[in-house]
Amino acid sequence: MKEQLEQVLPEEIEKRSFEMISEELGERAFSPWEEPIIKRCIHTSADFEYADSLAFSEGAVQQIIEKIVQDGVDFITDTNMGKSGVNKRALQKMNCTVSCFMADEDVAALAKENKTTRAVASMDKAAQFANNSGRAVVIAVGNAPTALVRLDELIREGKITPALVIGVPVGFVNVVAAKELIMEAPVPYIVAKGRKGGSNIAAAIVNALLYMAGGRD
Repeated sequence: MKEQLEQVLPEEIEKRSFEMISEELGERAFSPWEEPIIKRCIHTSADFEYADSLAFSEGAVQQIIEKIVQDGVDFITDTNMGKSGVNKRALQKMNCTVSCFMADEDVAALAKENKTTRAVASMDKAAQFANNSGRAVVIAVGNAPTALVRLDELIREGKITPALVIGVPVGFVNVVAAKELIMEAPVPYIVAKGRKGGSNIAAAIVNALLYMAGGRD
């Protein structure tokens, strides 16, 4: 078996991985704006279904990259795992931030008071944050479909207008329906249709956007 192992230097592993992804995708063609995001999701998960399941609203990627380059943006994730997966050097280089409110005491208190989940309460705090931010806000949901459902309500109530929604929660209960709500909402989106997704995929998409904007050395 050892004879089958490729000898690849550590700094070349990612490059070789992307070459293998391109080889396996063969002659499939993607939009140049969408291809780096699709391939990074595949790289993160080793799941080629993302080549078919990722859905993009028209112009979503171009528009958010322009905002990242011009002023930076504030990313908000629904899990600390998603937050930790975002490349901090790229964030700093592009003058961006990433926040997660799930573990905040006021979010826990609000969830208890309203008899909701922390994911729902965290979206209420995200709306407050966005209204005070002064620049574009991107919401990246990789775990809780309830966060997407609440976000859809807030959008339709005019309480938040994200520059982009990354809707990639994973699971079974209400996951598909929550993603469909976001694809019908009047905001730009990147959504992983179906049941698949996860905090790692949400972070991968954020990283892809940062790298495309110039955030990688």
